[in-house]
Order: sequence, then structure tokens, then C-alpha cells
Amino acid sequence: MWAYLVAVWQCRNFWLSLVVNDLQLRYRRSVLGVGWSLLHPLAWTLVMGAVFHEIFKQPIRELLPYLLCGLVCWTYLTSAFLQGCQSYIQAENYIRQHPLPLAVYPLRTVLGAMIHFLIAVVLVIVLTAALRGVGRPPEVFSLLLGICIFFLFGWAVTILAGFVNIAFRDTQHIMEVVFQILFYLTPIIYHREYITSRYVGWVLDHNPLAPFVDLIREPLVEGRAPSLACLGAAVAITLVTGLAAAISLGYQQRRVVFYL
Repeated sequence: MWAYLVAVWQCRNFWLSLVVNDLQLRYRRSVLGVGWSLLHPLAWTLVMGAVFHEIFKQPIRELLPYLLCGLVCWTYLTSAFLQGCQSYIQAENYIRQHPLPLAVYPLRTVLGAMIHFLIAVVLVIVLTAALRGVGRPPEVFSLLLGICIFFLFGWAVTILAGFVNIAFRDTQHIMEVVFQILFYLTPIIYHREYITSRYVGWVLDHNPLAPFVDLIREPLVEGRAPSLACLGAAVAITLVTGLAAAISLGYQQRRVVFYL
């Protein structure tokens, strides 16, 4: 595994150039450029914040940072899963021509998503400071640790999503529906304590994506380290997903070309 990661690092100029090229193509001739990645969650936050403020009578200064952080985390997760489905298909020409480690192509995808995520994190910090002041600054160490775990989890699921999609091309369409459902089964736009139903609460408590949202939201918005249960769940899920991704890479390295 270490030798494989070294091989990935040795071709860093290649995958970094792919990331830069993807960003340039995406925002070519755009007036706002990467600013569009901020406008979408910010607009959603303002709309839902106004609605939820009227429904739940929550203070705007508490509600908006909570919503924005949740939406930013969710955007990263959906990008890793859904764009990851196309990571090998988009790289078909490279895969056929160059025997590089297959992990570099999902890495290209997740790095692009992570760049947008980090830019949005700055927006969350600014909004939180503007509404709440600097009395609760981000818990920096926990935030950096959470971002690292968030990145590794995203890389692992991007690898798995890419492999599943080349074998079953309807995967991305199915996942789009699944993520629409999961959006409402994950505490993104509401607090967990608002759910009183025993059965829905059980689903929320066992949602594998929820710990990753709290892993970022707690240090970033609330200014405190996430609970050990949250951290442990996120690390455990990342390790299991990473192990599955590593096994898949070893099995598919020489076979993936036949599925493209």
C-alpha cells in the first residue's frame, strides 16, 4: 500500500494538471468564476434561513451558519459520490494509454471538490464571525483533523463509486435519487433534537454520513471539538471505506480497461 501511495505521489504533476484543467474548463469565460460555487449554498442558506426562522423561531445568527455549514458539507459529499461515478469514464483515454495508478483519477475528482469545499469553509467562517462575533472562533486543530478525514473518506468513496459505475452504468442515476432522500435523513438543515419519531430518529442516528457533517460543523460553527463518538464513527467508516477502496484498486488495476 505504501509503495502504491508513493507511485501516486510520483505522478503528482499529472493529476495536479488535471485538477487545474478541470477548474479552468468549468469556469472559462465565467464572470464570477469559482464564486458560483459559493453563490449556490449561500442562496439556499438565505432562503431556507428565512423560512425556518418563521417556522421554528430560531435566531438568524444561530440558524444561518448552521445551515450554510451543513449545505457546504453536503455539496462536498454529493460531489464525491456523483462526480466520482464518472472518474474512470472521463479518464478512459489516459487509462488506455498510460499504466498509471488508478487512484489518481478519483483523486483528481475529489481534489476539485475539496478546493470548492475549502473556499466555502472560508465563507462559513466569515458569516459566522459576522453574525456571532469572534466569541466562538473555530476549533482549529479539530477542524483540520476533520478536513483530513473528510478528504480521505471522499477519496475512498470516489474510487468505489467509479468502479461500481463502470460495471453498472445506472449507478449515478440511482445515487442521485438516493442522495435526494438522504438529504432529508441527514441533519443538514435541521437539528437532530427536532426529530421526535422513534423510527426516523433511529435512521438519523445510524446514518453513516451524519458523523462527517458534525465532524466539520462542531469545530467550525460551534467552536468546540466533536464528540469522541462522532470522531470514532467517522474514523471507523473512513477506514472501512478506505480498505474496500484499496481492495478494489488491487483487483481492478488490470481489469478496468475492459469495462470502459
